[in-house]
Amino acid sequence: MNTASTFLIAGGLFLAGGAYSFARQGLPRGVVVLLGIGSALCLLAGVLRLEVWE
Repeated sequence: MNTASTFLIAGGLFLAGGAYSFARQGLPRGVVVLLGIGSALCLLAGVLRLEVWE
């Protein structure tokens, strides 16, 4: 696992935690959806950058 994939996966988990926290606080749904999409993209990019696929 290289540094870029580590940061992308960690960032995706951080954004997922933020989306969950914001949803529990009752913030607007658009903010939660935006964080969720960002989290999914970061996690996907981090997983695709892993070197196990080559």
